[in-house]
Amino acid sequence: MKHSKSPVHIIADILIYGFFIVLCLLIVVPFYNMILYSITPYKEAVTTPLSLLPRGFSPANYQQIFRDDRLINAMLISVFNVVVGTAMAVGITITMAYPLSRAIPFRRTLLYFCIFTMFFDAGIIPWYLVMRDIGMINNIFAMTVPSILSTFNLILMRNYFLTIPASMEESARIDGAGDFTIMIRIFMPLSMPIIATIGLFYAVWFWNDWWFPLLLIPTNKLMPLPLLLRKLVIENSMRMVDPNIGGTNDYLKTASRGVQMAAVTVATLPILCVYPLVQKYFIKGIMLGAIKA
Repeated sequence: MKHSKSPVHIIADILIYGFFIVLCLLIVVPFYNMILYSITPYKEAVTTPLSLLPRGFSPANYQQIFRDDRLINAMLISVFNVVVGTAMAVGITITMAYPLSRAIPFRRTLLYFCIFTMFFDAGIIPWYLVMRDIGMINNIFAMTVPSILSTFNLILMRNYFLTIPASMEESARIDGAGDFTIMIRIFMPLSMPIIATIGLFYAVWFWNDWWFPLLLIPTNKLMPLPLLLRKLVIENSMRMVDPNIGGTNDYLKTASRGVQMAAVTVATLPILCVYPLVQKYFIKGIMLGAIKA
């Protein structure tokens, strides 16, 4: 028998759906306006900076960005950082999370030391001196090694490993399997949701990171895409204020805000294309990795 909803439930449903619709609009509309602004001609962008309908089409903003010869090299560097950095980070996270999920001596002490690093650090100057002493200045691995382990991702991975039945490990040990074999052939295949989840987290971090390269990469040869786009936006803004700084009149035909929007679009769209590939694992991985203490 079908029961009709009471007026209180109907009002509650309307408020809940309304809240999430507004929340979605607050996320989607700025992103949509960013893309729209990046392809809008200069005159229309100046007169009406915010609009939900196209006001013409001009590739000038993107032409100005892709005109720079450093862009292709920066994109290759960023792809290298994402592929190599994510593979290294996921591998280290797995190999550290597995023993922390097993009954080893001082397991809690080691875990507390890891959690301690989430809240306290030595500061930027000691960190920079350490990076310099280990040869990370102007080194391509300076964009991956400093971020190779996230304590948050480590805890998610450890908690997911704790959800795997102990009987599976015991059966493997009876058959003569060691810890490495158990981790590779049992735990990793059963943990693909959380591996895909933290892999996405690491990939987004390595793709968007510009702070570490700004500190450790002084040359353009190893400059990643986010740092290059940041530099292009700053250069364009300076030229808009003072054309004598450099460049030609082509720079003055494009609004500085339009170049900024185009730069953010170029940096955002590639990583957005990765999410649909791991979306089916994402929710399951993040939920199961968070519920086990």
